[in-house]
Amino acid sequence: PQPGYVEHDAVQILQTTLYAMRQAVEQAGIRARDIAAISITNQRETTVAWDAVTGIPVCNAIVWQCRRTAPECERLRAAGMEGYIKDTTGLLIDPYFSGTKMKWILENVPAARDLAKKGRLRFGTIDTWLVYSLTDGAAYVTDVTNASRTMLFNIHTLQWDEDLCEALRVPMSLLPSPRSNSETYGVIAPELPGLETLAGIPICGSAGDQPAALFGQGCFTPGQAKNTYGTGCFTLMNVGHTPVRSRAGLVTSVGWSVKGQ
Repeated sequence: PQPGYVEHDAVQILQTTLYAMRQAVEQAGIRARDIAAISITNQRETTVAWDAVTGIPVCNAIVWQCRRTAPECERLRAAGMEGYIKDTTGLLIDPYFSGTKMKWILENVPAARDLAKKGRLRFGTIDTWLVYSLTDGAAYVTDVTNASRTMLFNIHTLQWDEDLCEALRVPMSLLPSPRSNSETYGVIAPELPGLETLAGIPICGSAGDQPAALFGQGCFTPGQAKNTYGTGCFTLMNVGHTPVRSRAGLVTSVGWSVKGQ
């Protein structure tokens, strides 16, 4: 909409997802009982805010590429938050990540402020938005790979960080429950138009695009790395079970959490 701003229509993302699911099933010539489970992978930092009652977004999704929150990042640096954010989240202060996008929505979208006061506002990256929509609101969750890219998540405890939520004035009560990458989050709701035949299929996997590629390309041993070429060029390395802090300005994120590891 203007220089530095990048947005998506979250409803359109949901509609195209539903369309792709219908097409996949029709072209394969299968039925719901033939499908053991579905899983989701997504652009990680893109942020959606919606009304818990109606399920309708309060504004366009703010995309990971968007730079509108650069002034807020400068404020955090000036407040001396850089070290704490690096130690806690493994990230650098940057508009790339979701936390400052959530703060921007709360401060600039009147409907978001009103719904937050009523406890009706929901925040999430695209994984949360899709799982919430596919389960008709029954599952309000995110996975740890997406959570670790918000700048609000403690990668040591795998929980939202109270101090960071307070610093960005994002109420913890508005955030989804962080979950592992392989478990049953919910099932496809029968109310979804065009997906009645898929009702009841469990949603059992979720991971952000880059960690999903790291896992999918078999980097299961510490030291193994992959390079992915897409919207950008991304190198990820498996560093094992303990977060490693970079001395060269790299970021540390959760690769996956499976069976408690």
